Amino acid sequence: MTVKIQASQVMRYFGSTDNRVHAVGELNLEINDGEFVCIVGPSGCGKSTFLRMVADLIRPSEGEVRINSSKTRPASMVFQDYSIYPWKRVIDNARFGLDIAGVPKKEGNERALKYLAKLGLADRSRSYPATLSGGMKQRVAIARALAVEPEILLMDEPFAAVDAQLREILQEELLALWQADQRTVLFITHSLDEAILLADRVLVMSARPGRIIADITVPFARPRDPSVRSTAEFARLEGELRELLRHEVNSHLASIEEK
Repeated sequence: MTVKIQASQVMRYFGSTDNRVHAVGELNLEINDGEFVCIVGPSGCGKSTFLRMVADLIRPSEGEVRINSSKTRPASMVFQDYSIYPWKRVIDNARFGLDIAGVPKKEGNERALKYLAKLGLADRSRSYPATLSGGMKQRVAIARALAVEPEILLMDEPFAAVDAQLREILQEELLALWQADQRTVLFITHSLDEAILLADRVLVMSARPGRIIADITVPFARPRDPSVRSTAEFARLEGELRELLRHEVNSHLASIEEK
């Protein structure tokens, strides 16, 4: 398989030399083309920082993040807080990345509407974000990311701001979308249930400075039905991941108390 994302000896620091925070690393990982990978870990462990390095929004302090692509902008990103423009209609928000790329407006509208339709928003294309629910706003953000047809989709806790019932619906919609085109996805989440349902692999990060402490292959076949959540094997894997994270958090707290 072709490696799409490769991180080699990646480190990231913030702050001045006298007050430096070691946020990430050393971190090494490979994500293959077409793979859906979720990263879980304690709060503040550097998950989102690493995602931003993959998106080329920030640079590693040491090491290298490599993307195997001939495109100038191979990745699109979906944030937790929607990040759509309130003064633009839904269709204009969904088309925004295409406008930046210089795609003609007619073609851009067609592509934006295609993804809005897949996410159940074709009838709201002329609406403003203020008239949408939180779940609808996040669907617009996902449509905008997909409309540019990226090789890599980066998602930073995209469903964290919605209620539990809506979150399950959005998870299932994303699962169906991914299973239709199988682009590379790197997805940050605090939800173990979400990670197991969506991912081919779940990477577990340590407390800060974040590094990979476990790389777990999800054993459920594709295409994956959301009913897998109710199986004993799903519950067992969720328990194993929870225990890994609990041990990591407890070890980190103990090391702080010793200082």
